[in-house]
Amino acid sequence: MSNKIGIVYSSIDGQTHKICNFIKDELQKSNQTVDLFSIDNFTSNITNYNTFVIASSIRYGVHNKRIIDFINTNKKELDATKTVFISVNLVARKSEKNTPKTNPYVIKFFKTIDWKPTVIEVFAGKLDYKKYPFWDRIMIQFIMWMTKGPTDKNTKIEYTNWGKVTQFTNNLSSM
Repeated sequence: MSNKIGIVYSSIDGQTHKICNFIKDELQKSNQTVDLFSIDNFTSNITNYNTFVIASSIRYGVHNKRIIDFINTNKKELDATKTVFISVNLVARKSEKNTPKTNPYVIKFFKTIDWKPTVIEVFAGKLDYKKYPFWDRIMIQFIMWMTKGPTDKNTKIEYTNWGKVTQFTNNLSSM
């Protein structure tokens, strides 16, 4: 049976968008109908979908405000369907912080919002200092220094575990 899946995402530097595109492409290979929207151009209705996915990147410890507003505005519709929340963040590069129960940003997020998705997932993002504006790079280097991550301004590391994304996508197609 084919599912109709909607995915809305917020991506600052492009990694969340890349992950959502991968999920969409893999789902379509298994004959799922998938619509992908940036939070800035969502033009559909949540109730048009059997499963609805919301994916958000993190900047300075918080998920995108537009994603939070979207969830709060559409809570009734979200509660009436199968939903998935994906957090993409650099803290998830650490094995002890890459699950919904151990990722501090996800834990904090769900303490501050009145919504319980059917499934929650966490993926590590990408670190690419050359892509960041000056002040973002300085702040991210400082955060990485504090968390014992790489700080060299030439660092470019994709921490996303694509095997984990593939496994998640396989599970999503059978939801």
